[in-house]
Amino acid sequence: MAKARQVVLTPEQERALIWARDHHQKAYIRIKAAAILKVAAGQSMRQVAAHGLLKAVKEEVVSHWIDRYRDEGLKGLVVRKGRGRKPAFSPCGCAC
Repeated sequence: MAKARQVVLTPEQERALIWARDHHQKAYIRIKAAAILKVAAGQSMRQVAAHGLLKAVKEEVVSHWIDRYRDEGLKGLVVRKGRGRKPAFSPCGCAC
């Protein structure tokens, strides 16, 4: 069986994540911060992914959030430019 993922936060990181969970203007940042805090508190990633958030996500998604937070801090939780669905047609009407 795989070893449970351990997340160790410094007091400053914990305070920043608690602030982000409670006050950040973007809802998806609040969700990601809550997931990281729950894993740091000792819950398994599987439990957090399946039942710990408003909407279930895959366990590997929570793992990616943790990795990006570890590497980049709160800035790593922001959705990067260029992500998401691309338009099916050019909005200007030209064949660009």
